[in-house]
Amino acid sequence: MTVKVRKLRDNVQLPQYAHGASEDAGMDLRCLEDEVLNPGQIQVISTGLKVEIPTGFMGEVRSRSGLACEGIVVNNSPGTIDPGYRGEVKVILHNQTVFPKLLKRGDRIAQLVVVAYEAVEWEEAELSSTVRGAGGQGSTGVI
Repeated sequence: MTVKVRKLRDNVQLPQYAHGASEDAGMDLRCLEDEVLNPGQIQVISTGLKVEIPTGFMGEVRSRSGLACEGIVVNNSPGTIDPGYRGEVKVILHNQTVFPKLLKRGDRIAQLVVVAYEAVEWEEAELSSTVRGAGGQGSTGVI
C-alpha cells in the first residue's frame, strides 16, 4: 500500500521501519524541533508531516518501547489518525518521571502503525447469551 505524505519542512524525515517492513509493524515518527518535556508534563510534539491515510485504514500512534522504559509514553496511546484527517501528525507525549527529558530534532518519539478497519452500523436487538455473560473487570480473579 502507498500512503501519501507531505513534509512541512525540507529537513523532515519520513516515517521509517527500523528493520524493514517485513520485520516491523511500526514506523518511527520523529520530533520536528528540540523540546524539553518536564517531569509530569503532557506536551503535543510536532512531527512536521501530514499524511493521507487511504479509506478503510487508519494510523495508530503508539509509544516506542525504548522511551516507555524511560517513562516517556504516548498519552492517548494509541492515538488515531483518521483517513479524513489532513492536518499535521502530532504526538501527545507524557513524561511520567521526575526528571526532564530533552527531545532533540530528529529523535524517534513514537511509532506509526497503519491498520485496516471496518465501518460498522448499529442494530438494536436482543443479545445472544455467552458463558461469560456480563462478567467484566476482575470477574476471573485478581491473580
